[in-house]
Amino acid sequence: MAPAAGQSVSGDTRWLLTLCGAQVFIMLVFMNYSAIVPQLKAEWKMTNTMAGTIFSVYQFGYILSGVLLSTLTDRFSTKYIFLVSAIWSCVANILFALHAHDYSSGLLLRGLTGIGMGGTYMPGLKLVAERFPSHKRGTAVGIYVGALMLGTSLSLAVTGGLTSHFGWRRAIGVCSAGVLVGILLAFPVFRGYRHHPRQAGGGSYGGEVFGNRPALLMIGGYGAHMWEMYGMRSWVAPFFTAQLLSVGLGQADATAWGSLASAAVVGIGTVSTAMTGKLSDRWGRTRTISVVMLGSACCSFTFGWLHSVSIPLTLAVGLLYGYLVVAESPVFSTGLTELVSSGYLGSAMGVQSLAGYTMGMISPTVFGWALDLCQGWHPWPGIRGDWGIAFATAGIGALGGPVCMALLRRDPASRRMAGGRQ
Repeated sequence: MAPAAGQSVSGDTRWLLTLCGAQVFIMLVFMNYSAIVPQLKAEWKMTNTMAGTIFSVYQFGYILSGVLLSTLTDRFSTKYIFLVSAIWSCVANILFALHAHDYSSGLLLRGLTGIGMGGTYMPGLKLVAERFPSHKRGTAVGIYVGALMLGTSLSLAVTGGLTSHFGWRRAIGVCSAGVLVGILLAFPVFRGYRHHPRQAGGGSYGGEVFGNRPALLMIGGYGAHMWEMYGMRSWVAPFFTAQLLSVGLGQADATAWGSLASAAVVGIGTVSTAMTGKLSDRWGRTRTISVVMLGSACCSFTFGWLHSVSIPLTLAVGLLYGYLVVAESPVFSTGLTELVSSGYLGSAMGVQSLAGYTMGMISPTVFGWALDLCQGWHPWPGIRGDWGIAFATAGIGALGGPVCMALLRRDPASRRMAGGRQ
């Protein structure tokens, strides 16, 4: 949705902040399962691998809808796709609160919630890409993704805090009510919105997406990013909870404080995505992505080994980890918008969702499998190795991002990004 002629910059800013506010509330259902994993593991008698598959099925639901609905935004109104998907997410999350009672029902209802979320993030991202020109797009997308990180952080904090006092079912119900607030905030975003369907001619789906090598490299790097981010983000709350339990806190207090710590780790991405998006406008997309992903990979190989050390040190490293692991996310999305023609942008975003969220679907389960496989392993006296190995599985995937960016930088098409800064 391009701004009308003569529209002020402040009007664009208000529009962006309204969309971001809506997404903050919609994202309240995003990570609430993660905050209550330790309790559900005990209540439903799940292994870490089983708990990881519930993370993964949420991603699977997202993939099913995200790929389809992102592609449909090239042909149908983004307004209705966005609003209906948000309503679906709200209803499915309420059903989880009311009817999830074991592993199977939790798996089904969490998957249905993921289907709803698939129709809000990428369509919203497309709205931002259509509204802002390339030289401002990195900053705008960074702010938008930062709002998602804030909502994700609040999802953990609100769920963990309310669970310790009122139980997990009421906590998830409150998060569902928050989505309704987000839906109401979204209506002004679409005031005056007119859908512009794809024009005939000017390329084909195969050529613009699957035949577009630079775009595929950007999508491949995004897949590596999502592998690391979702492996880390899905398990950071259980990690802090386990650490707090090991020093003698009770289950309720450990859940509340673990959720708060993980919310801080995830929430710092609100700052990092906005800053990194702006940095990529000036420094270049591939350079920014490569530096940030190498830093986050180092954190992935380090963080899990801190389980047996002091909690303040773990939190300090966790904040750095949380800052880096999500920072490049808007840069991938911005770069893709510069490598694909506008008529096929929704389709390209659908493919990006497929690649990214497939990796995000697999990674939490691999993480849980590694945690089960290495459970009880102490490579050195007083040092647990299970969490160290599990977080390392996230770091291994992250290394693919800089490789894709090095290949992309050699392609002349990369000069279309960030005004030629690559």
